[in-house]
Amino acid sequence: MTPLPKFLSIGHRGARGHEPENTLRSVRRALELSAHGIEIDVWFVDGELVVIHDAKLERTTNGHGYVSRKTFAQLRALDAGKGERIPTLREVFETVDRRAFINIELKGRRTAGPVRALIAEFVEQCGWRYEDFVVSSFHRAELRAISDPRIPIALLLARPSRLYALSARRVRASAVNPALLFVTRRFVEDAHRRGLRVFVYTVNSPADISRMRKLGVDGVFTDFPERALAP
Repeated sequence: MTPLPKFLSIGHRGARGHEPENTLRSVRRALELSAHGIEIDVWFVDGELVVIHDAKLERTTNGHGYVSRKTFAQLRALDAGKGERIPTLREVFETVDRRAFINIELKGRRTAGPVRALIAEFVEQCGWRYEDFVVSSFHRAELRAISDPRIPIALLLARPSRLYALSARRVRASAVNPALLFVTRRFVEDAHRRGLRVFVYTVNSPADISRMRKLGVDGVFTDFPERALAP
């Protein structure tokens, strides 16, 4: 992977603005658009790490019901958009093939352990580095369960509170990922003083991307990765 710039463009669920989210088609599109990183969402279901955002299937597939109540075979039989299947995390790793770093958001319970094991496998057997991955979540217990200090951690923040830095320290986070609506220069400067990088979600308009650059954030999650590349 080539050296990364100061301001990173991270493809949100692949390239969600162009292709069905969290599919290999979306991941490939983000790579074609030169995203520096790829963000995807992961659940552990029926012994497999599957890549999908919602707890229920209706919005992004032709299925119905809860992801966690399906077998892996049932999930793989679904159409996730344009004929795409719900991919596994392994398939995402193989598709990215170190052309970008991967931000793995833990969605469901008991996801941390299998994710940690798969990252270790790709580092030990496939030439990846731990720095090629970031594990993020709103669920602090899952982040603590990653437990391997070599794996970078990012704490997702719906709305940063005054105690955000304490929460970040407790999960060993090196970055915080706040929602766009609540990002201020004061917050960015405070996070940087504490040694935390700041990656903002979800930033799609050119005006908001420009504003985030001026505030000094380290990168953005965007449905349109091409918009956040250096001019």
